[in-house]
Amino acid sequence: MSKALNLIKTNSSNPKVWVLLGVSVAGLLVLAETRRRRRRRAMIIKREDFGAFLERFELLPLPQPPPPAARQPLAGVTFAVKDIFDVKDYVTGFGNPDWQSAHEPAEKTAVAVTALLKNGAKCVGKTVMDELAYGITGENKHYGNPINPNMPSHIAGGSSSGSAVAVAAELVDFALGTDTVGCVRIPASFCGILGFRPSHGAVSTFGVLPNSQSLDTVGCFARDPHILHRVGHVLVQLNAVEPRRTRRLIFADDLFQLSKVPKQKTVYVVSKAIEKLSGYQSPQHKNIGQYVASNVLSLKSFHEQSSNLQIGTTTLKALSSVMLSLQSCEFKTNYEAWVKSVKPRLAPDVLERVLSAINSENENMKTLYKVKTEMRAALQSLLKDDGILVIPTVADPPLKLNSKKGYSTEFHDRTYTLSSVASMSGCCQVTVPLGRHENCPISVSFISYHGGDKFLLDTILDMYSSLQEQVEISSNSVAMQDVNGNMDASELLKEKGNAAFKGKQWNKAVNYYSEAIKLNGTNGTYYCNRAAAYLELGCFQQAEEDCSKAISLDKKNVKAYMRRGTAREALLRNKEANEDFKHALVLEPQNKFAASAERRLRKMIS
Repeated sequence: MSKALNLIKTNSSNPKVWVLLGVSVAGLLVLAETRRRRRRRAMIIKREDFGAFLERFELLPLPQPPPPAARQPLAGVTFAVKDIFDVKDYVTGFGNPDWQSAHEPAEKTAVAVTALLKNGAKCVGKTVMDELAYGITGENKHYGNPINPNMPSHIAGGSSSGSAVAVAAELVDFALGTDTVGCVRIPASFCGILGFRPSHGAVSTFGVLPNSQSLDTVGCFARDPHILHRVGHVLVQLNAVEPRRTRRLIFADDLFQLSKVPKQKTVYVVSKAIEKLSGYQSPQHKNIGQYVASNVLSLKSFHEQSSNLQIGTTTLKALSSVMLSLQSCEFKTNYEAWVKSVKPRLAPDVLERVLSAINSENENMKTLYKVKTEMRAALQSLLKDDGILVIPTVADPPLKLNSKKGYSTEFHDRTYTLSSVASMSGCCQVTVPLGRHENCPISVSFISYHGGDKFLLDTILDMYSSLQEQVEISSNSVAMQDVNGNMDASELLKEKGNAAFKGKQWNKAVNYYSEAIKLNGTNGTYYCNRAAAYLELGCFQQAEEDCSKAISLDKKNVKAYMRRGTAREALLRNKEANEDFKHALVLEPQNKFAASAERRLRKMIS
């Protein structure tokens, strides 16, 4: 700087120097203003598109056949693609600037994208995603977080977040994403739209960057079930006509226990919706965790069955663990060399997962694949060619943006437990919005057998209107009121319930305790006793609710704290369970069961 000043002083009498200096300063000012305006323009564009788009462009549909040929099924429809699909002459960025800068523009367009263009759709750009498709929150520190139109201060879900937001914000008619461990289903639920994960291998992944080939699928989002139906048919190359079959819905009762949404708004809505439709059998109910434990024997080596009570939950948690291990091993095979050579800039949570994958061992690969094979066979045996499994898509509402809770173990445990059913079986799944609960979008998912994509898409189109009618009815329903009655009669019913409980007649015990509660809803013991029966039945959510009611009536009810802790542990809410056992120990310091449970949970949490 001093040399520059000396140069100016030496040549201060030369007018050319001052002219040059003035031009330089003016140039810097113009450059600064240009950059400021670009940033402002980018911010305005980002607000207008909810941060969904990474890059805007137009890929026009391929020439359509002249009349009298039928109009193409996607004519006049617009779509966007996740930044994981190849588009000719554009770099596939994989959600990370270091990946983008290290790669050349694609020479060909992905097969799935080309199929949509051939059928009349127009592509309008690429969307933001989790870095390297390795996340489920939808946040991206490099390109910003797509804004959930339904809940702007909360995550949109990922990894296909931008695609989901583009559809939810009505910027496009549909969008492509990829689904490995829930990356289409989760954002579809959080954004309140339809999401389709096809059967594994049903849609070509040529021209799509892999995350984990054994789990990856090309999926799509839509607001309109008719558009989802048409797009699904194009992607999976389905025949237009198929003989109509009866439909058999199976509710996964244990998985609905994980959801915080009342069954009145999910299970009841679906049950009522199909009552008015032809060709639907009476719904069945199943404990999927126990079914998987009995039919996927390879899973036994991945978990310890701590008790018969929690065998189902433990098995499904083990299934999700296998899913994540498989993802890690295949991600390592795909990208270990690149990560080690480039050392890309990654968000802390993504870096943690990537390093964990890179450092993982591949010793159990054969067993991981065996679990996947057995899981597909188990679901095929359960669903056959007419069954549809009904489960909650997610267990929790969308978390707040930039929230540390977003990376909590329990949030991931519950989410992956639900997504692992389709991911590990390779079955097709559609997420359907069912209104809102406590101002958050809610949904359920329908799963059909591997290869049953047309059957599933046809079913969703068939029942969608009836579902939405029931959602409206349910939102206006009035909760049933408690009935007061005679105290002596309620005590007699409690004793009958106790006798049934001792005789291991759990359902009968629940009925007796329920009648006692109707007569006297202010007795905490009745709720606590019913909770014990619910625990034996595996109805953990009902048990938790009863224990909470018992505690509100009697703050010193040790059994209620212990039973609620047991229920919460089964629901994979270990921190809350640990607090309950701590409360029990404060009230009863010598309680061995509470002490043992507290130590076990403290170790798991740490």
